[in-house]
Amino acid sequence: MFLRFTSRTNADGTVVRYVALAHNRRVDGRIKPDVLMNLGRVDQVDVAGLRRLAASIGRRFGDGDGPADAAEADAAAGSMPLEVVDARTIGATWLLDGLWHRLDVGAAVRAATDARRFTTNMERVLFALVANRAIAPMSKLSAAEWVREDAAVPGLSTMDEDHAYRAMDLLVDADTNDRVQESVFFAVANLLNLEVDLLFFDTTNFERDDEDSGGDLPQIVIGLAVTKEGIPARCWCWPGNASEPSVLAKVRDDLRDWKLGRVITVADRDFSSADSLAYLRRTGGHYIAGMRMRAGNPLVEAVLSRQGRYQHVRENLRVKEVRLDGQDARFVICHNLDQAQRDQQHRDEVIARLQVELARIAEQRARDAGRPRGDRIRARNEAAHVRAECALRDHPTLGRWLVQQPNGRLKLNRAKVKAEARLDGKYLIATSDPDISAEDVVLSYKNLLEAQRGFRDLKTQLLLRPVFHRLEHRIRAHVLICWLALLLTRVAERSSGQTWRDINRQLGRIIQVTLAGPAGTVTQTTPLTPEQKAIYQALSIQPPARVTASDPA
Repeated sequence: MFLRFTSRTNADGTVVRYVALAHNRRVDGRIKPDVLMNLGRVDQVDVAGLRRLAASIGRRFGDGDGPADAAEADAAAGSMPLEVVDARTIGATWLLDGLWHRLDVGAAVRAATDARRFTTNMERVLFALVANRAIAPMSKLSAAEWVREDAAVPGLSTMDEDHAYRAMDLLVDADTNDRVQESVFFAVANLLNLEVDLLFFDTTNFERDDEDSGGDLPQIVIGLAVTKEGIPARCWCWPGNASEPSVLAKVRDDLRDWKLGRVITVADRDFSSADSLAYLRRTGGHYIAGMRMRAGNPLVEAVLSRQGRYQHVRENLRVKEVRLDGQDARFVICHNLDQAQRDQQHRDEVIARLQVELARIAEQRARDAGRPRGDRIRARNEAAHVRAECALRDHPTLGRWLVQQPNGRLKLNRAKVKAEARLDGKYLIATSDPDISAEDVVLSYKNLLEAQRGFRDLKTQLLLRPVFHRLEHRIRAHVLICWLALLLTRVAERSSGQTWRDINRQLGRIIQVTLAGPAGTVTQTTPLTPEQKAIYQALSIQPPARVTASDPA
């Protein structure tokens, strides 16, 4: 490690000298100098202190080429070793911060907070909460400790729990009329050239933890709309008693305000009621929705009974389009051959299990029939048989295959078995779009799994639940933080082609170390592996510098 001096001649003939921190590395058998950090003009820095600092670093990391260099470093450093005073992970937070700025999230938040005076940068605190949720999700109190002790957050060295709650309140204020979500989404759409003609929508329920509720936990309903690339476009939060029509009305109205153009909303079977589909049609655009096949809907029965040929669209998938008189919607019956085999196998296993259990009960009852009616053993065994039959009848999965006879005995419901066999591997989709092909309808509906995968990651990786908040605006802020974390991780996944779990594990090995000695302090990161460099390059983000700060004594 040494100081490298360069000079530049100005137009007036004056010469300006510059100093940089450099070290030698061997390339193809030859020594090549490598500049680590530009330190500024010679006349504006303490050159003697920088020389001592460079010598201390060289002695610590063995940067010299021989014993003479080590001895020189010892003399320059006063024979005092450098001491590690701090070590934090920086790789993942640095990556997320780069995406945060590219998506203009910070700008959208700062627009609502510039008029307020705080000692701590609330935009940085908010980013820290989002990064913590993506990297190592924990409570707000633990997240503050994570920032102070464990992670290097660019632009933020410390925070406390009050800062976290204040940043959450500011986020909700900034997202009034969904301004933050709108600006962020369009920034992502422009950055990644997203197609927004299809938006996939789904909801899930969460219980809100409340120690004073006595076990009666209220629920919240969270909605999520994603693009077909899996990028979360928007999130919603409703009370637990929100009805299906009110949820869809809010979703369609909000998306219409964004003026996205022609949008097809793809929804699951939970939103396939006639009222919901009629509302989606009235508000403009079109829908693709799954239909419940076992709810006894006459419309569904009419579709399933219609004759016609299936068309193969994939190796194991065939479809049949059905049109009914008086209906402007088109219906597509999908038949997955592999799933049909799995359904049949599962049903056969359940039926075989029930037959064995019913035969066992009948055999024991027949054996006890030879005992006198007043026999205590016979009465005890009969009570056990009744309990076993009641357990089968009330079983959440086995009971649907049984029917109770007038004498109280159970038997297999053969009609139910035959009706279910007709539905093996099948699912039904309805669409109001007259132009989209049946194959595209099926493939679009299958992409609804991206919304469900988003909820799965929110629940598992980002630990959206439990929600340790009681105030409504804090709950909404918590959901928004998780949505922002999911957005950043999805962008990272799409650009790098790797899962966020792998990205987080790789970049989590990059450590920022602060060293102190008599010559001053230096903050340096561990060398990057080829895998880590490839992640930063895929996202067009400059990795953290090897030497990020120096403070010569």
